[in-house]
Amino acid sequence: MAKALMFQGTGSDVGKSLIVSGLARAFANRGMKVRPFKPQNMSNNAAIAADGGEIGRAQHLQALAARVPASVHMNPILLKPQSDIGAQVIVRGQVRCNATARDYQHMKAGLLRDVLDSFAVNATDADLVLVEGAGSPAEINLPGQDIANMGFAAAAHVPVVLVADIDRGGVIAALVGTHAVIGPESRARVKAYVINKFRGDISLFDGGLSEITARTGWSSLGVIPYFAAAGHLPAEDAVALDKPVRGTGGAIRIAVPKLSRIANFDDLDPLNGEPDVSVRVIAPGETIPGDADLILLPGTKATIADMAFLRQQGWDIDILAHHRRGGRVLGLCGGYQMLGKSISDPHGVEGPVREAMGLGLLDIHTVLSTEKHLGERTGLHVDSGEDVRGYEIHLGDSDGPDRARPFLTIEGAADGARSADGRVEGCYLHGLFRADGFRHGFLSGLRERANSGVNYDALVDQTLDGLAGHLEAHLDLDRMLEIADEV
Repeated sequence: MAKALMFQGTGSDVGKSLIVSGLARAFANRGMKVRPFKPQNMSNNAAIAADGGEIGRAQHLQALAARVPASVHMNPILLKPQSDIGAQVIVRGQVRCNATARDYQHMKAGLLRDVLDSFAVNATDADLVLVEGAGSPAEINLPGQDIANMGFAAAAHVPVVLVADIDRGGVIAALVGTHAVIGPESRARVKAYVINKFRGDISLFDGGLSEITARTGWSSLGVIPYFAAAGHLPAEDAVALDKPVRGTGGAIRIAVPKLSRIANFDDLDPLNGEPDVSVRVIAPGETIPGDADLILLPGTKATIADMAFLRQQGWDIDILAHHRRGGRVLGLCGGYQMLGKSISDPHGVEGPVREAMGLGLLDIHTVLSTEKHLGERTGLHVDSGEDVRGYEIHLGDSDGPDRARPFLTIEGAADGARSADGRVEGCYLHGLFRADGFRHGFLSGLRERANSGVNYDALVDQTLDGLAGHLEAHLDLDRMLEIADEV
């Protein structure tokens, strides 16, 4: 049997995903065969695994860190919140059903077998499985069997390390409070803890470590200083979009409305890696700035609902005014659908509202369907002839006169659309900005620029190596391996 160690958090966004990514690369650099695993994830930032299904973006990154192909068995349960019909429940990469939050709590027990089976598959031929929890094990108010944290750890006999974020404050209370509310069996399963995102002189927290250990009996595996370069890595949760804007001094200004069900926002990451680009995510209640070079409409898990949300914010007025001034607009996936004249949902896959008017900037109409388009794709950008690559995750198809001016060709077939004036474009391909040549060419069409020389894939890989070295320097990885042998 492979060794296994689970990282649970005192809350969401404490850094579990990045810690697992960094440890996966660190142990892989030691020559170990590492596999990431997350029993249950809730995120609209999904990716396509090598075996064809959807998994959380974080597990895709963790597989890259471990230098292994991503598999649906690395994230067997993925919940994608959509609209008033609840969340889409994806099991081993494929949609199983929609469920409200309350209904899902009573479904979980029946999904535990799927989770354990995938865990066993994932552990095959591995030396070490690094497991990531979801949310916090202290959420004792939730009904039904837990499959994301302690319930899984107990069923799979996996020891636990708790991760706490000192940057948000209250870290001692977070760890001691978790110890207070979880049951005795769960307390015994926790073997140690990690303090994440420390700024300043670590020695000043020695007394804090002593207090935590005295009050819980758990030992410290170390304190991780804040790792600023993590901003180059894809984020798991949309909460990352609420953090301060990077690169605000960039000459090329891109505005991205933060839709209420924004999805696959890792499309923005390669743009954030460019030194002369500032990507500003527009929060609800804000107006889209008039000096933007490009408005980028991102993906969404519920196009019709977010079309209504966009109008509620007045962003439709901002976008149309931007276009009248000669501005450029790009829509990706759901954002592409919004640029058309209409979106219809005859089967009610997104909810009770069956039709919505789009922005009308592209002469296309979209019909949503029950069949999801999934898969990795390669192609060409029509204008420049540059290679693109990425993935599709969407419901429905778009057609109309502007499709005669495709934005891309995907595996020889026309994809996407362009307006007659050439200033409005869209397609279904996520991840296309990862292609360095295309990205430079597209940005040069907004403003004349020198090639930055940024190799995005190399930047991600270098950042993972940097993160691995950072964790090696500040955590006791040898003790982690010892804990992974404990049951």
